Amino acid sequence: GVAGMGSYGFQVQAMGVPAGLAVPPIQNQPIVKEGTIWMPIPPSLPNCPPGLEYLTQIDQILIHQQIELLEILTGFETNNKYEIKNTLGQRVYFAAEDTDCCTRNCCGPSRPFTIRIIDNLGHEVITLQRPLRCSSCCFPCCLQELEVQAPPGTPVGYVVQNWHPCLPKFTIQDEKRMDILKIIGPCVVCSCCEDIHFEVKSVDETSTVGRISKQWTGFLKETFTDADNFGITFPMDLNVKMKAVMIGACFLIDFMFFEHAGDNQQRTGVWQ
Repeated sequence: GVAGMGSYGFQVQAMGVPAGLAVPPIQNQPIVKEGTIWMPIPPSLPNCPPGLEYLTQIDQILIHQQIELLEILTGFETNNKYEIKNTLGQRVYFAAEDTDCCTRNCCGPSRPFTIRIIDNLGHEVITLQRPLRCSSCCFPCCLQELEVQAPPGTPVGYVVQNWHPCLPKFTIQDEKRMDILKIIGPCVVCSCCEDIHFEVKSVDETSTVGRISKQWTGFLKETFTDADNFGITFPMDLNVKMKAVMIGACFLIDFMFFEHAGDNQQRTGVWQ
């Protein structure tokens, strides 16, 4: 790829193909597996972690958490599972939490977790690692952090919570811990009948370059489950590694502010 400065105030990496390099054609039809329509497999690209080629072709992602009947009936916390789709409704990835039973039910939404994200070939292409940290800004020395690996074992970026007296704020960093983007949420992370937006901004916070949105799913689903829907938008030319880190940021925001929705203990701000 060729490094350059995008129009959003941060460095992006063009994922073009060098001249003379033979590229297999993209499949014309999506793959159907067990009734699920998967996004066509894109060709491999140089300087792109395997499995992240899908992200070079999209500027919006939809994340749908699956409803777990056991949680609704018993309140027993199970591993979260998510479908990650493009705007055509084709599945891009499937994500599944890998946390032991004791940790899930003792630590609740503050639990450390590993989320494994697989592609339509069944390969684990992204791994999210969240250590046990404080969830409240009352403890500014031990705030939330998430490591994003792509492929598993190779860090490509981090999501770091920043201390702020009233706003949820996060920094997206690359593998060298250099600040790339900022995420700023609303003062009160709670609403009825409308979406909740976390704005993705340049490092100096002067321009908005994307958004992570918690989508309103209706009274019944919001009241009786903690299964949430999210939408993520980002520039098409954003480095695919940073797109993967933004997906990780979405999962961290879900656990921090929306995992309690089913038992009426949803966090409403940074002090809870």
